Amino acid sequence: MAQAVSLTRFLIEEQRAGRAPADLRLLLDVVARAAKTIGVKVSKGALAGMLGEAGTENVQGEAQKKLDVIANEILLQANEWGGHLAAMASEELENVHQIPCDHPRGDYLLLFDPLDGSSNIDINVTVGTIFSVLENPRRDHAPAEADFLQPGRKQVAAGYVTYGPSTQLVLTVGNGVHAFTLDRETGEFIHTHPFMTVPEDTREFAINASNARHWEKPVQRYITELQQGKDGPRGVDFNMRWVASMVADVHRVLTRGGIFLYPLDEKIRLQGGRLRLMYEANPMAMLIEQAGGAASTGRERILDLQPQKLHQRVPVILGSRNEVERVVAYHREG
Repeated sequence: MAQAVSLTRFLIEEQRAGRAPADLRLLLDVVARAAKTIGVKVSKGALAGMLGEAGTENVQGEAQKKLDVIANEILLQANEWGGHLAAMASEELENVHQIPCDHPRGDYLLLFDPLDGSSNIDINVTVGTIFSVLENPRRDHAPAEADFLQPGRKQVAAGYVTYGPSTQLVLTVGNGVHAFTLDRETGEFIHTHPFMTVPEDTREFAINASNARHWEKPVQRYITELQQGKDGPRGVDFNMRWVASMVADVHRVLTRGGIFLYPLDEKIRLQGGRLRLMYEANPMAMLIEQAGGAASTGRERILDLQPQKLHQRVPVILGSRNEVERVVAYHREG
């Protein structure tokens, strides 16, 4: 039986191959350790009083769950002192989080959604952590918001962790997508899914159908065709799956194919979209493209977007390449 490869060993091998500098390797190890701690908190749920509202709002004006606040603090504290980061940005915080002046400052910027899908935490549905790593473009000063505003194609690493029946970390450093499953007996993330691939074609789609009346015409056209199944122009039946936890929906796409859509609609037009470019869209787009899929707003490639602000929202359509390209074509046609 082949020897199990831990996340640490995998990252060391990536470093030796020139794909992950030492500081990036160490940073990702810290993120993984923080995720284990979050996973323990999530797993205890009501036993440790972790469920329910925190009584506060985040920068987007959304009610925070207790675990939103706890997960955010775990990630901040774990990454402050290692010397690998210049600064952090969190979906839960309005401004850039600086490294304390008594700690060394590194060459990377870390962005994260500490607990994606937390609205589902009270009903025991899979939630997760999403993260993105950028190089600090200027190293002679404390990073400002403008230093984080880099197109997604400049990410040097991206990933997410799912807290479900098993805890899995899915990661790319630009050499394919790899998943690691937490062995709860040893406390190690073990390399279980090398070079994950998104099939070009699919018969599954994920979308919040309650917004159908608000969608733009290209999305209405596309979803109607899927719903018509073998009696419609596509000639095959499609299944709809919707968890309302982005990490869970995207993990399904990475595992067995599919298309995930949170398109622009009339309810969110003034916001620019529903999902956050820096904390959700960019890291997921990098993972999907590294696995052979595609990721678009419907009008342009997500990884080419020039961010305008830290908490910018965008439409997201990602997954199996041929389906994403069809939706993009419908947007071009109007």
